[in-house]
Amino acid sequence: MDDQVFFDFDGTIVDSERGIVAAVKKMVTVMQLPRLTDAQYRLFIGPTLTVSLKRFFPTLSQEQVTAAVKQYQKEYDTKGLYQLDVYPGIEAALTTLKSAGYQLNVASAKPEWVLRRIIDKFQLNTYFNGIYGATSDERVRSSKTAILAYGIEKSGASRSRSVMVGDRYTDMAGGNANQVKTLGVTYGFGDVAELRSSNATALVASPAELPAGVAKLLRV
Repeated sequence: MDDQVFFDFDGTIVDSERGIVAAVKKMVTVMQLPRLTDAQYRLFIGPTLTVSLKRFFPTLSQEQVTAAVKQYQKEYDTKGLYQLDVYPGIEAALTTLKSAGYQLNVASAKPEWVLRRIIDKFQLNTYFNGIYGATSDERVRSSKTAILAYGIEKSGASRSRSVMVGDRYTDMAGGNANQVKTLGVTYGFGDVAELRSSNATALVASPAELPAGVAKLLRV
């Protein structure tokens, strides 16, 4: 089977709210930025940090954005990296998909080295054929669209036989821009309205629904 599934990571494979939000809050404090609501902090999960900074703090200069990113990375890389939980049921879903012959990959806006460390720490390596994240190459760190394109190229995936699975508008936009079907998950950090407005091909409400959701989209 040549069918390939690309999974977002934060909000799709793992609940990483604790570590990410704590690092964002520390960054806001150190950079003396206006405090946000808890709901707004959660919206940092998924898009690239640069995109979120420009969204919530539009008056920041490029130099301030760069400094904020460095501050976030300092906090997250030392404290927040492993402050997450694998969603209940996700490993069973991945096992079912892999047993059915699908090639499974991760396509995340996280730096690739961070992804590999987390996946190794939580012993998720056996599920994934490819792990694709942001790299030092500017073309592969600018957006989910670019990262997914990189994953498709590296894996040799057929766009017509691939699915992008994720919880945020960025995942749906990345899949649509790369001409692959998209499966939105509503158990993560996005909601039904966000995913539908981002033109998700289909939606599922729990990890247990992932195998059937993927199979339906890739049914010949």
